[in-house]
Amino acid sequence: MNHATHNTIVNFIWKIADEVLRDVYVRGKYRDVILPMTVLRRLDCLLEPTKDQVLELYQRLEAGNFGDKAVAQQLPRLSGYVFYNKSQFTLKSLLNFPSQIRENFDNYLDGFSDNVQEIIAKFRFRNQLETLEESNRLYSLINKFTDKEINLSSEPVKNSAGEIIHEGLSNLGIGSVFEELIRKFNEENNEEAGEHFTPRDIIQLMVNLIFLPIEEQIQSGTYLVYDDACGSGGMLTESEAFIQELAEKTGKKVKIELYGQEVNPETYAICKSDMLIKGRDPEKIRFASTISNDYFSDMQFDFMLANPPYGKSWSVDQDAIFDGKKKEVKDPRFAVEHPGLPSGEKLNLLPRSSDGQLLFLVNMLSKMKQSTALGSRIAIVHNGSALFTGEAGSGESNIRRWIIENDWLECIIGLPLNMFYNTPIATYIWVLSNRKPEHRKGKVQLIDGTKWYGKLRKNLGKKNCELTQTDINRITKTFLAFENTEESKLFDNEDLGYHKITVDRPLRLTFQVTPERVKQFQEKAQPKLYPILGTLKDLFGSETHKDFNHVKQVLEKALKVDEIKLTKSDFKLIYDSFTEKDETAEPVIKKKTKECVIYEPDSELRDTENVSLKESIEEYFEREVLPHIPDAWINYEKTVRGYEISFTKYFYKFKPLRSLEEIAADIFALESETEGVLRQIVEGEEVGR
Repeated sequence: MNHATHNTIVNFIWKIADEVLRDVYVRGKYRDVILPMTVLRRLDCLLEPTKDQVLELYQRLEAGNFGDKAVAQQLPRLSGYVFYNKSQFTLKSLLNFPSQIRENFDNYLDGFSDNVQEIIAKFRFRNQLETLEESNRLYSLINKFTDKEINLSSEPVKNSAGEIIHEGLSNLGIGSVFEELIRKFNEENNEEAGEHFTPRDIIQLMVNLIFLPIEEQIQSGTYLVYDDACGSGGMLTESEAFIQELAEKTGKKVKIELYGQEVNPETYAICKSDMLIKGRDPEKIRFASTISNDYFSDMQFDFMLANPPYGKSWSVDQDAIFDGKKKEVKDPRFAVEHPGLPSGEKLNLLPRSSDGQLLFLVNMLSKMKQSTALGSRIAIVHNGSALFTGEAGSGESNIRRWIIENDWLECIIGLPLNMFYNTPIATYIWVLSNRKPEHRKGKVQLIDGTKWYGKLRKNLGKKNCELTQTDINRITKTFLAFENTEESKLFDNEDLGYHKITVDRPLRLTFQVTPERVKQFQEKAQPKLYPILGTLKDLFGSETHKDFNHVKQVLEKALKVDEIKLTKSDFKLIYDSFTEKDETAEPVIKKKTKECVIYEPDSELRDTENVSLKESIEEYFEREVLPHIPDAWINYEKTVRGYEISFTKYFYKFKPLRSLEEIAADIFALESETEGVLRQIVEGEEVGR
């Protein structure tokens, strides 16, 4: 479908909304009527050629009392699709009975098969009929959608001379019309259109990245494609078309099965209607949150694509992921065994509850095929947060660690800004596979595609640019070449990882018994401890003691001689009341053995350092830390491995500052221009006087 036809249809339908629904609905609610009517008109057009045969068969089945099961099995055979309508009406024939339009329209809707009934229900379309009837707009609405000026059928409309006056609308074409309508309606309602679908140029690049590297390996057979945030189904549609095209080039016969899950009722309804139109099994598109209700938990897929929501909370899904006390992860997708962890411990793959985008990637990785030559290939869109948010040991870092240490990450492509309808921020396509080719093993490719785009003539939401075919080909070629260039960088997996080490310093305390501290002690201590004050004064006076270890030893020995028994909390109160930190004091000893002395760490002086996985922790510590804080040591028990991908750092291009001479020349030039303007103003004022 060319752009002119697409725009004509979209503009016509948009005009219907403005002409028929104005003053009855606010503009933000037009979508509640127009989108389901667009779906119904499309289905109506497809069923119209076989309407008479379907009705005849239905009447025979009814007369023979064959039952609903027979109807559901036999009518799709005649309709040519996996759906049907057993009502005597079409949308056009409803117009023959204006006075009974509501009653007949209800009959028309009730005549659809169960799979279409679910779509109507998800659109909540029946809720609008009373409003349309009361305002006398239902007839006008149907009349507009059956107008000869637009064609929502798959077949072209011809005039008496056999000339095409309206092109047929392909499945891809009707999908594009849906998407444009959704975007326009979402803007009217101040919603984010990008949550529901992905621009076609981005999808085309994604299918290139996951299919072209293995096009020679595609064999005749069945392939399963999955999108766990499928929206209106654009990625599934494009994937099917692309792999079929690749198979035809090599003479292979392939069957593509499409699976998806979506949580938004409206876009789910659109996606499911698209599957119905294509004769697909509608049960393979499921309605529910992928995070809390995985409908395909027992399945594995050959190819997976997704554009999950960014920065969206998944807190509503937590009850399904955690046990009742929310302490342990009960969903096996999000807590996995991983080499290098203590026995019995699992790697936690749960990010912050405020952003669940990486959970969609984890879900797909749990569905990779393990027993086939191709394994699984994945393309997913994330924003920059997925690259670096979360320090070592966090859910985000653990996910990156799990992916990279399993050697699944092939490439990340940085896209231009303003590529999506709902956000201007930086976005990235991740490409993953559990069957990396030999030359990619142990490596990650990063591609800077931020400068490769074409400007749109007119903004679409926040989208003001697109990937032209030239840009898509260039990025694809760069990915396939797998070379170090200015826009393509190759890294070892270890380059992206680091050890987060904890650097401790000893606690240093001075001990002094002053009147002020005695008063503070009496305010906190129980009366039974008051006698200890005399002992403290006798032993230490008011002198400042810089070796707390000696003070502690003397005090405990004296109390033992006097047979005074104190609890640990009593000792802690004494020490807290009469000590203060002093960097010139002796370190406090925690434990002393024949082999070594272990000092008490000062938590306030504790610091962390990130050390590249390719560097010795000890060498780094001796070079970067000890020269500055010679009393520091590494707390190895707290060492954690983390991963982050600093895209900006890897592709940063230094721009030298302008010289003082250049800046001075510009200033002098501006001054000269200003003097001329000022002289004209002054001279003009003098003339005026």
